[in-house]
Amino acid sequence: MPDSFKAAAVQMSSGENKPANLEAAERLIREATSSGARLVALPEMFCCLGRFEAVVENAEPIPGPTSERMSALARELDVFLLAGSMPESCGDRAPGKAWNTSLLFGPGGNELARYRKRHLFDVDIEDGPAVCESAHILAGVEPAAARTALGVIGQSICYDLRFPEHFRALADLGAEIVMIPSAFTKTTGQAHWEILLRARAIENQAFVIAPNQDGRHEPDLETYGHSMIVDPWGEILARAEEGEAVITAEISLSRLQRIRRQIPALRHRRP
Repeated sequence: MPDSFKAAAVQMSSGENKPANLEAAERLIREATSSGARLVALPEMFCCLGRFEAVVENAEPIPGPTSERMSALARELDVFLLAGSMPESCGDRAPGKAWNTSLLFGPGGNELARYRKRHLFDVDIEDGPAVCESAHILAGVEPAAARTALGVIGQSICYDLRFPEHFRALADLGAEIVMIPSAFTKTTGQAHWEILLRARAIENQAFVIAPNQDGRHEPDLETYGHSMIVDPWGEILARAEEGEAVITAEISLSRLQRIRRQIPALRHRRP
């Protein structure tokens, strides 16, 4: 296991045009790997973001065309790739719905972990969006973390960020790096995005890699951008602003272990 490596978070402005989104994702993944990144993360619903009806219409089985394209890229570029999230067909289990699914691929193109979003975004925010994700998306059940050559990588998606018990479950699974691909809204992002990302990093003493969507998406969704990479001390190592972006930072597992030795909070827990 390397002591340190470069990680990248890809910020996108996805819409309902799936081929265009996939072309943009591939271009940005290649940009990230050309900078030396060994771990690259895409945002939530990188391949289709807009009306829930359009998202569900674009759902695919896994393996399927989108997952196989991401697998092939990971293999070609010899990189660990988090395919942010995509709509996964759930067939007869819930007709008219899909799972919101995040896939982690290894450098050989093999699927290392699959996580289905557990906490669904059902909100009605004053002067902000009214969203009922559960009307279209089927909730997942289990957290997911994979032991890799880069460390233990835990998975989450967007609204999961507000549920500290999800991240403590990942810590219990040994997570050293936590992925939070998101389409965090502008209204809630301005208020809570940074503070929640830093809190999850500090309380679980883990690196957080949080690629977000940015911009206006059909019909009324506006996302916040400001993708971040945060270290276990809560320090922001890299931050995007608006529009498409690739941000990178060095992930040092020796720094993580040093922080955990100095403040052994995970061992001091009294659940």
